[in-house]
Amino acid sequence: MRTVPGATDHVVVVGAGLAGLSCALHLLGAGRRVTVVERDDAPGGRAGRVRLGGYEIDTGPTVLTMPQLADEAFAAVGDSLDRHIELTALHPAYRARFADGTSLDVHTGGEAMEDEVRRFAGPAEAAGYRALRQWLERLYRAQMRRFIDTNFDSPFALLHPDLARLAALGGFGRLDRRIGRYLTDPRLRRVFSFQSLYAGVAPARALAAYAVIAYMDTVAGVWFPKGGMHALPRGMAGAAERAGARFHWSAEVTGLERPGDRVRAVRLASGERIACDAVVLTCELPAAYGLLGRAPKRPVRLRHSPSAVVLHAGTDRTWPDLAHHTLSFGAAWEGTFEELTRSGRLMSDPSLLITRPTAHDPGLAPPGRHLHYVLAPCPNTEVGPSAAQWRDLGPRYRDRLIAELERRGLDGFAAGIQEELLVTPADWTAQGHSAGSPFSVSHTFAQTGPFRPRNLVRGVENVVLAGCGTTPGVGVPTVLVSGKLAAARITGGAPRGRRPQKGPAPHGARLPAPSAKGAHDPS
Repeated sequence: MRTVPGATDHVVVVGAGLAGLSCALHLLGAGRRVTVVERDDAPGGRAGRVRLGGYEIDTGPTVLTMPQLADEAFAAVGDSLDRHIELTALHPAYRARFADGTSLDVHTGGEAMEDEVRRFAGPAEAAGYRALRQWLERLYRAQMRRFIDTNFDSPFALLHPDLARLAALGGFGRLDRRIGRYLTDPRLRRVFSFQSLYAGVAPARALAAYAVIAYMDTVAGVWFPKGGMHALPRGMAGAAERAGARFHWSAEVTGLERPGDRVRAVRLASGERIACDAVVLTCELPAAYGLLGRAPKRPVRLRHSPSAVVLHAGTDRTWPDLAHHTLSFGAAWEGTFEELTRSGRLMSDPSLLITRPTAHDPGLAPPGRHLHYVLAPCPNTEVGPSAAQWRDLGPRYRDRLIAELERRGLDGFAAGIQEELLVTPADWTAQGHSAGSPFSVSHTFAQTGPFRPRNLVRGVENVVLAGCGTTPGVGVPTVLVSGKLAAARITGGAPRGRRPQKGPAPHGARLPAPSAKGAHDPS
């Protein structure tokens, strides 16, 4: 593995999102002095927080899977996740509601889910689910250590016996066809293939290897941190500060001093100069390349994932059929992905993610109120309406979205709204997200693994990239891994956590125990 040559005693990490905080903790655990520079006034990045009329709104991800990856970052400094954050395992992880009026609770426990599938679709589908679950577990174990939690220096690094193992599992076939080998009910097939949208690829075009995301969602467990998802970066920043990291808040990086092939200092908009031995850039790829004054040459320009419209609604009521996470599927399916990724039209029959965080933390809203987060995928601004068009389109689409929610059983949704925040591709663009998408570069084959923008930049010895635009990719688990991999480029190896002495955790939260089939076994 290539590493940063020369002195690396003091590292400046640009960005206090999940990737930057993960990187900072792993660097601190390896004995480096760390300074974190963040343009906002608080940690989080995409996993930010907005306070609106007494409501505490998470502005980014709402689903937490693989919490052991966050725990690994805390452990690097002798700390632990459960000392900072109270986690609740969600049962069900999701509730899926379909256009035909049926619903399915998605359990991550094998027996509970098998029973639910049997109730929903009969014994043959239950047997298919059991076989699918076993395949997902094998797929995860084949990928995690060798293809996700690893630094690639060349595509030739793929030439390993694990590649044959992944191929034997059908990982290079198409996702929807592979899921169809186990499940024939089209509703169930959606539940285990919609996750490819996280990777920015339709199930019919996604590699079956991306079913590893379905493993994280439907097998490894889904969790909710008390205080919302923003509690995770807040806890990580606190642990990093206690371990010696220095934070600069509301500080924008305007330049890098780079005489020759090494960056010697980071310059801030305030005029301050921070001398350093190495730099980790976790900002958006165009911003990172702008600071470096160069971008790697690629034969084909990068393609970005679809975007999303998000309606945050603080309401005076809720609806009993909603779980913490509810997937509301429209009748359309294949045509939906055509609209999102090719024709650039808004979904004519949308599938929606509805999250109700106050189901497990009423303190995120004023007494007697509720918080709902409604996410509707939409085309990014490269294939769909431009950011400028969204400024006019947004309010109209908001009305369409609310009408659709009421048509699907959320009667009185419009009348129940007390506070709201609408986020569209125009807002993502204003935040600096390329193509108006918060989901960054899509995971096509040509943008995956060693073919994805690498975390080392040719021609600059001591700069490393981290975040969802580089390896391993998009999503909370992979972004946490990205920070760890960036730290390893500087320290020369995978950082090892220093576990604290065992003792009672303040909140009593516990992660799943390791097992041969569990999420803790990446072998």
